[in-house]
Amino acid sequence: MIDTADRIAIHELLALYGHLIDERRWDDLHLVFVPDVVYDATDFDMPVTESLDALVAEWTSPEGMQRHPLAHHTTNVVVLEDDDGTVRVLSKGIGVGAGGRVGSVTYEDVVVSTDEGWRFASRTTKLRRP
Repeated sequence: MIDTADRIAIHELLALYGHLIDERRWDDLHLVFVPDVVYDATDFDMPVTESLDALVAEWTSPEGMQRHPLAHHTTNVVVLEDDDGTVRVLSKGIGVGAGGRVGSVTYEDVVVSTDEGWRFASRTTKLRRP
């Protein structure tokens, strides 16, 4: 069972993700993702990636750089633990684009505890639409 310290560390994981992405610190993404992370951003016409290397390649491609917001803000974080011990995180994200456009997403994550701390094992990003 996850305790209060784990919950705080998971909240900080989500916060660090936003800082790393916004600062384009691609070489530090190992601080938030496991090497075989599955990232589903198909709602943004991006492929599902199945490794950190593939994710970085997608995000640093010319198309990926154009699609990525300048600022990520995470809110409404809910940490849940399944009966089998799987830790899931549900959160909202607000993204601010280069032209000032603002969008909202729902993140559905599975996080795992590693020797280096909590990391995303999978992340699904769903665009909020009217």
